[in-house]
Amino acid sequence: QVQLVESGGGLVQPGGSLRLSCAASSSIIGLYRMGWYRQAPGKERELVATITNGGSINYEDSVKGRFTMSRDNAKNTVYLQMDSLTPDDTANYYCNCRKYRGITFRTFDDYWGQGTQVTVSS
Repeated sequence: QVQLVESGGGLVQPGGSLRLSCAASSSIIGLYRMGWYRQAPGKERELVATITNGGSINYEDSVKGRFTMSRDNAKNTVYLQMDSLTPDDTANYYCNCRKYRGITFRTFDDYWGQGTQVTVSS
């Protein structure tokens, strides 16, 4: 089991910035992929960004150039720096830990945080 705790959400004006943090209860080094997802009211949960154990990062198209995901393995923590926020970024943001069961990366277990609300409004 991996427990995840997000923090850093809040209310920000358009064009502003927020930094989300996700602290894991155990080491995230190894067969793990960490990710940020978001879900707006009435919409499905969507992937925002992922980072592999090797440091490879992928972003959803709408956040490229504005959001930056990073990790601190020593602190078992991942971050999402969000800049140039727009009202369309308003959502509940969830941290995800995908723990692969083996080196084939075909099977895995997903763990989720409780979410942190981000509201972009003037």
